[in-house]
Amino acid sequence: MCALSTETVVRNVSDWDPQFLARTPMFEPLQGIGAALQTAHWPRLDELQRLLEDSRVRIVNSQNMPIRFVSQGTKPRSFEDKYEPRIYLKGEVPVRPENWHDLLNALVWLTFPKSKAALNRRHFLAASESEEKGDKNRGPVQDALTLFDEGGVIVACSDSKLAQLLVDFKWKELFWVNRDTVAASMKFFLFGHAIYEKALQPFTGVTGRGVIFPVAADFFAAALELQLQLLDETVADYLTNPQHFNRTAELAPIPILGIPGWNAENDHETYYENEVYFRSGRET
Repeated sequence: MCALSTETVVRNVSDWDPQFLARTPMFEPLQGIGAALQTAHWPRLDELQRLLEDSRVRIVNSQNMPIRFVSQGTKPRSFEDKYEPRIYLKGEVPVRPENWHDLLNALVWLTFPKSKAALNRRHFLAASESEEKGDKNRGPVQDALTLFDEGGVIVACSDSKLAQLLVDFKWKELFWVNRDTVAASMKFFLFGHAIYEKALQPFTGVTGRGVIFPVAADFFAAALELQLQLLDETVADYLTNPQHFNRTAELAPIPILGIPGWNAENDHETYYENEVYFRSGRET
């Protein structure tokens, strides 16, 4: 699969494209489970549900209830009918028809089921606490969880020096100077369904929010299915720990079009001289 140029002309992003998983390497984590979606029409709820039933693992929420993809329905009238409580209490993941955002969320559930269940549990507990206090706004925990749920990037890394370059915003040194080392010792997996949606028609400026997970050097030689399984378990454990995801600053901004192999334009050193995209630090 070739890297996608931001100049590539694609169909209207709202249109159904049965070949969407082949547009860019960013979709690699979803390609195995999404291969069944190469149909002429938008996937229906029953077809998505069949993917759940055919999964090699039983996909459940944190209360061991089977996950089901269901129609979104009417506006929730109670706390229990809201999005995250509905998943936690009933195992129901609402999906709107002909909607990329919700379809991609369903595919992430199928790809990273343990992580999504752990994320939902944290969401529910934080939302329940806010509900009890009468807080109408999301707190910092919910903000961090939402940021990862929507724009998260899982970074598997066996080289601590590369990890430090990422944390320090040393983008050119990371992605250009150490390009070969990154290819051998670091791999990026999109997790957030909103960042997947942006990958349908990427633009310079699109940025994910990453968490770095140390892995053994032989991780990168493993089959993709095994890599995803190991990361799903690792991320789920990480999410379960209440010491994590307490503020958005824990997540590292990642200009994903700078990742080698993900964008044809970054084959040139000058691409990394865009200081608006490749910023040298966090905005204050």
